[in-house]
Amino acid sequence: MGKLASGLSKIHVGIFVLLISITLVVWIGCQRPVNSPDEATITMAQQTLNKANPRIKAVMAIQERHTQELMLNPNVVGTATGLDGNGDPAVLVFLKEEPKPESLKKSNPIPDMLDGVPVVVEVTGIIRPMRPAKPVPVDHQAMQTPPIQLGTSGGWRDDLANGYCCAGTLGSLVQIGGTKYILSNYHVLEADILSGGNNRIAQEGDPVVQPGLIDVGCVADNTQDVATLSGIKSLPNSNVDAAVAAIIPGMVREDGSILEIGTISSQTVAAYIGQEVKKSGRTTALTRSSVTGLNGTINIAYDTECAGGQAFVKTFTGQIIIKNRASKFLAGGDSGSLMVEDVDTNPRAVGLLFAGSSQTAIANPIDEVLSFLGASMVGN
Repeated sequence: MGKLASGLSKIHVGIFVLLISITLVVWIGCQRPVNSPDEATITMAQQTLNKANPRIKAVMAIQERHTQELMLNPNVVGTATGLDGNGDPAVLVFLKEEPKPESLKKSNPIPDMLDGVPVVVEVTGIIRPMRPAKPVPVDHQAMQTPPIQLGTSGGWRDDLANGYCCAGTLGSLVQIGGTKYILSNYHVLEADILSGGNNRIAQEGDPVVQPGLIDVGCVADNTQDVATLSGIKSLPNSNVDAAVAAIIPGMVREDGSILEIGTISSQTVAAYIGQEVKKSGRTTALTRSSVTGLNGTINIAYDTECAGGQAFVKTFTGQIIIKNRASKFLAGGDSGSLMVEDVDTNPRAVGLLFAGSSQTAIANPIDEVLSFLGASMVGN
């Protein structure tokens, strides 16, 4: 099937691969009457396990203090702040594989405690854009009649290299100035930075299509142009994996409706541990999960083309960690999906999904994405 790039689905020309393709209780405390906005903010921070919670902040400081040392271990792919089995704040350490007995005696072993805080080890595997998944009841991979809804298959029109083509998810709608843009990932829309397998480099003004090439046998003429690349490059010099493309009038619903989610809120919300979330994406469609960690420092393996490009590793900090057992929340081709709170009406955006493994999904905090782009969410 060939080497898979982070968060992206790909298919060999002429070969149709079989597409292989979560909820926690939100922390709720007893609430007492409050007398001022400041007191209300402090009370909610104590109840909610977000970055403002004093216990979480304390563990994040310990995590950050030890992350560089922990990641000297070649088996460590990242760290975060989460909970242990007793529901207490803990430092999470993510491994490529189960440590071999002989490695436990060598340098840089993973300790059971750090500065009095428990360490929880999870074997996530290498974190990258993910493997293709099986078709779903609501077809997020079919060509839609314009104006299209988002949460659908899409990508760069020329995303074909070395005999492979790729696709991801056109996630949501944002606004910059007076222009509306499709929001997705850098590695979905404009990651081709080498004039190698296709003699093309993604650049401003290039067409973005729906569906993506992987869903039409790699034949671009079987897609429809829905937007044009902005040319804003988030990698390698930022802490987000994001890209936008200006919508073509009449081709995209301007209320930003997302398949199986509908119209979202124009407001955002910060992630917290235990937060119930959902997303709508190309491969696994509408799925639900929960946030398990904050402040993640994660190494992500990228390619510089759809397939066969020169690989590089990018380290992200401050990332959101989400449960993804057996890739039930996020799989290859879902990169670019918008993660929102799991409510029925006008959910607020939480993060932009971009990478993961069969155990863990990773999202950029949405406010950091919007700040980088100078954008705001389109919604009610």
